[in-house]
Amino acid sequence: MAYVRTVKTASGARAVQIVHSSRKGSRDIEHIGSAHDDAELELLKTVARQRLASGQGELDLGLDAPPEAGGPLPITASRMGHLWDALSLAYEALGFDTGAEGDAVFRQLVLARIIEPTSKLDSLRVLQEAGIAPVSYRTLKRRLPAYAQDSWRERLAALCAHHVGLGPATYVLYDVTTLYFETDTGDGFRESGFSKERRLEPQITVGLLTDAAGFPLMVNAFEGNKAETTTMLPMITAFMAAHRLRDVVIVADAGMISESNMTDIEAAGLSFILGMKIPEVPYVVDEWRRKHPGEPIPDGHIFVQPWPAGSKDKRKNQVRYYQYQHDRARRTLKGIDEQVRKAEQAVAGKAAVKRNRFVKLTDATKTVNRELEAKTRALAGIKGYVTNIADPTSMQVIDAYHRLFQIEKSFRMAKSDLAARPIFHRTRDSIEAHLTIVFAALAVSRWIEDTTGWSIKKFVKTVRRYRTVHIQAGDHLITAADPLPDDIQQILEAIKTRAAAH
Repeated sequence: MAYVRTVKTASGARAVQIVHSSRKGSRDIEHIGSAHDDAELELLKTVARQRLASGQGELDLGLDAPPEAGGPLPITASRMGHLWDALSLAYEALGFDTGAEGDAVFRQLVLARIIEPTSKLDSLRVLQEAGIAPVSYRTLKRRLPAYAQDSWRERLAALCAHHVGLGPATYVLYDVTTLYFETDTGDGFRESGFSKERRLEPQITVGLLTDAAGFPLMVNAFEGNKAETTTMLPMITAFMAAHRLRDVVIVADAGMISESNMTDIEAAGLSFILGMKIPEVPYVVDEWRRKHPGEPIPDGHIFVQPWPAGSKDKRKNQVRYYQYQHDRARRTLKGIDEQVRKAEQAVAGKAAVKRNRFVKLTDATKTVNRELEAKTRALAGIKGYVTNIADPTSMQVIDAYHRLFQIEKSFRMAKSDLAARPIFHRTRDSIEAHLTIVFAALAVSRWIEDTTGWSIKKFVKTVRRYRTVHIQAGDHLITAADPLPDDIQQILEAIKTRAAAH
């Protein structure tokens, strides 16, 4: 049988609860709210009793009771107070309130995107559900062009750079992704090109620059048919000019580097740690195998190959590292075995010839390319890195390169948690404004994650359940809220403490 009870909380208030069932020591408890004086306590008890009575038939005793007796008390306001306040603290700690010149529309769009990414129009519904009075849609549309301006995004980028504490030889990670549009017609900006998602629709290319921990520093959009390798240098040079940096250490994957790209980076005098494509077995690996015939390369072994600049080279001295890992070799060899097996079937006429690098076509003759097979097997398990920083160590270089998972994480957050694909936008200005909002939301999200140790998805999903409600009882307005579990109280305190330190 359900009943109402009162218990003391850790803060000294008195919580009113409904105990719906109690079996074998387990209770189903509904929290009504916490009272800080006798008047609030009686009002909360009234609310609890009315909830118990709801849905139950009333026995008509013929008394002239007022019509509203036993009816529910109206909730006049309901707010995701803990969630909204925490996100607002992060937004302000990063300086975005100042950078956006106090623009309430921008704050609402950024925080609403974190709570539930959706269209700009539907974000007004998200704000209402969060208990925040949204601006009008007309006001929202009027403000959007401002967010597309370079100066707006540059102010936010400067605040992000200040947050991470840029300095000499700062490590910056660079990568790109593509965002497609559900249309079949390009417009000079949205154009078909190489798609990481293997899509044929028009797309844009988005370049993201982060610090070594994956905190966003700069975002730019490029035409969808622009080669990825040509996006890096313009972004890096613009970033350095904006922050008056003489040098940074660029960390990027091998897929971002072409020979001309490498030359341009060297010509700009920049430092780098880059992944390397290895078309041939490196000399140092060949030399090791000659000296250790029949021996397997030890797991984790690193080969070091200095690459000094010549007298006419316009570059710094380089060092190239090649690391062998057993697990990487095992995975690669498994893939080679499968491809060679299919190539043999194709050569024997037992399967159609599809894209297979081990099938060699000479006129009308098909053979298995054993020379290529031998070379790829010799390279299995070997990963290459190149750097031009002064006095590097192998682990310094390899560890820095492995931090690229942080920028991949930021891209995943932007594309999934923040729904970065601007599916509701068609013009370049509206797309640029959308990316500015996503950039700011990504920065706030990374700040929250760094502070709490929780993913932004878990943080929003967990904290949004705890609302603050206002209940009108006659002339009295009651504020009621569910008690917070200890873990949520701790992370909210961590957010407040870190925000206060800024």
